[in-house]
Amino acid sequence: MPESAISLIVGLGNPGAKYDATRHNVGFLAVDELASVYNIRLEFKNRFEAFLGRGGIEGIHTTLAKPLAYMNRSGIPTQRIAAYYRISSQEILVVHDDVDLDYGRIKIKEKGGHGGHNGLKSLIDALGNGDFTRLRIGIGRPGVRQEMTGHVLGKFHTDEQARLGDLIRRSREAVVSILCHGAKESMNVFNRKDLLT
Repeated sequence: MPESAISLIVGLGNPGAKYDATRHNVGFLAVDELASVYNIRLEFKNRFEAFLGRGGIEGIHTTLAKPLAYMNRSGIPTQRIAAYYRISSQEILVVHDDVDLDYGRIKIKEKGGHGGHNGLKSLIDALGNGDFTRLRIGIGRPGVRQEMTGHVLGKFHTDEQARLGDLIRRSREAVVSILCHGAKESMNVFNRKDLLT
């Protein structure tokens, strides 16, 4: 079995039907895609306030999680999961939306601050550091007449929706690459591409 530095993959988003398929929830979509492709059953675990699934991805034993405490409180469930399974911050991969990347771009980053992202801020506060790896999924910035909250909580435009499947598929491929080859090697492949061209 291959060894991986990553034990826990956390997708960020907001719970509830009204947030389904919104830009802020691409982290949830990526985890759902991983669970579907690798036949990992996600179940609600009340003790963690999260959907949780454990299984194999390319022979690597992995835990998938979708915290359900809303974006700005997602660090609390993540910290509970990490503490329960004795997973360090360095063994966590967080998949999240990023307005500073154009729609369709993804970028892998090791460690760092929150960059104004409420989910990352909550994680850093709860874990006590920002030493986790991130997969940033670009959702672009709002137009001149749209405020930021409306943009990130809004549904994808028709042209974005048409390309969303490809974006989530490539995000899944990036996660698998990080698991199998590590973040640094995966950066050389995924950080340089406009994935939707």
